[in-house]
Amino acid sequence: MDVFVCAGCEAVLSAPVARVALPVHARQRWGHSLMPVLMESGTYAVDPEPGGPAGAAVLAPGDLRGTVLLPERCDGCCGSAGGDGPNLACARCGLPVATRVDDCGYWQEVWCDPGATRVVPGADAEVPSRWAELAEECAPLPPVAPEGWWDPRWAAAVGAALAGVVALSGGRPVAVEPGPLAVTLGRAVDALLPPGPPGRTVVPAGPGLPVPEDPRALALVPVHPRTGEVWPCPGGVDGVPLDAAVWLHVAQGPDELPHPAAGRVPAGVHRDEPLPLRPLTLFRADLDVFLRTLSRLPAFREPWLRRIHEEVRGRGYAGAPF
Repeated sequence: MDVFVCAGCEAVLSAPVARVALPVHARQRWGHSLMPVLMESGTYAVDPEPGGPAGAAVLAPGDLRGTVLLPERCDGCCGSAGGDGPNLACARCGLPVATRVDDCGYWQEVWCDPGATRVVPGADAEVPSRWAELAEECAPLPPVAPEGWWDPRWAAAVGAALAGVVALSGGRPVAVEPGPLAVTLGRAVDALLPPGPPGRTVVPAGPGLPVPEDPRALALVPVHPRTGEVWPCPGGVDGVPLDAAVWLHVAQGPDELPHPAAGRVPAGVHRDEPLPLRPLTLFRADLDVFLRTLSRLPAFREPWLRRIHEEVRGRGYAGAPF
């Protein structure tokens, strides 16, 4: 387990925390309601592709220690959005060390300033990824919340996977297997790629699932939540990374299609089991996650892919499937 300390006075600034992969929904904006905590307690992650200085690390607010709030740097909508720079100072020496984000539409999080903090590594040996134990380290994530809204983590995960699928499509039609992926990822694929007979098909693959027989298949494979390692797809099949919790639902979850609800139970029909969760709206992938992921892929140099990027960015959230 590691701890964060102040670079100015060496004061301890965090509880012991273990490094994990940065969640795909980090940096996500979602609606105008209060969001949950981004990181699980006892963990932290480093942004491998930060927009600012390298080494930016995020942890759960409850794991922070020895800091005081700087109220003059807490501007936002309903709280602090972090736009004024570090708003937490070391309680011992007063050095601004971190940014607490607590505002509508933002995940609850604390970003440690890499120039004002440093990580003191623990003595724990690095544990390799054990794919056979993935289900024990991560729980499947249903796409629809009990209130009927799409889970924002699905929007982010599908947005990132969509970028990979589009980049590997070569600009040609792609099919998506029936199931939850068809009404989430499939809807977005159909909106961005031309119609016609599909040249490739998106199928889930990974630990416990068969390897796709078609070498042209696009395999949706899990990203290990602890190490960030992408499951190596054998057989020369192209793999598209997908958040592990979303992947587990696709691989192990029910085949019930999450279409918006319509109609009523016929007269005389009685049910004693819970009704399946139905979304209130059509699914929309996360626009910002899609654009950010697409722009960082090697294939982004291709003119046709840049054209899709510019068209989507120009339409913004006004156009399907975002």
